[in-house]
Amino acid sequence: MSTVIDLHVHTTHGSSDSSLTPEAMIIEAKRIGLEAICITEHNTLWDKVKFREFAYKHDILLIRGVEVDTDMGHVLAFGLDEYISGISKIQELRRIILEIGGAMITAHPFRGLLDKRPNSWPLLYESSQNVTNDIDQAAGHPIFGFVDAVEVANGSTVDAENRFAFRVSEKVRLGGTGGSDAHSSHGLGRCTTIFQKTIRSEKEFVEALKTGNFYASYGLRVGKVRPFKSSI
Repeated sequence: MSTVIDLHVHTTHGSSDSSLTPEAMIIEAKRIGLEAICITEHNTLWDKVKFREFAYKHDILLIRGVEVDTDMGHVLAFGLDEYISGISKIQELRRIILEIGGAMITAHPFRGLLDKRPNSWPLLYESSQNVTNDIDQAAGHPIFGFVDAVEVANGSTVDAENRFAFRVSEKVRLGGTGGSDAHSSHGLGRCTTIFQKTIRSEKEFVEALKTGNFYASYGLRVGKVRPFKSSI
């Protein structure tokens, strides 16, 4: 058995730039066949009690996470009970995540590296002069020593940058995940992660992230799920 999860979703409950209500998220997830969703609001977590109450109403696994703006780009963090002061520093975030037994994923690490449109900028690097499109040099970035996986298929990132992230993930020998980065119904499930076992809880999800027994995928919205590869 396997489980299809969207690891990166924003709702109106905690992300001011999202138009996706929690209720609309559930309806769309069921329509397209998602089996679980990680709700990763920007720099905030749902209240634990309210999250449990909302999740209890629906027959789909919901996992509470957060997308943290750190000094080494955006990171999806799982296992935290609340936003803790100081976790914008990657070393402090990693220390806490290790302490609580959570997991971290570097999100869309190369967004803006190849896409030079206005309002597109590198999020992984502290300054544009550190940006490189060389696989070996990119793989040497310290962020990869702090995370458990790399988001290689992001629904809001151009294909070339996703493919680059995939190749870097192979170089650093970290598992590659997929997440839609949805802020609306039509974006949900655009990129997903296939876990090669049944995931029934947040604890099982975090444990599975650490084993690497998963792969990034796309095509759920058109009814044809396929592994995401650097050649796509």
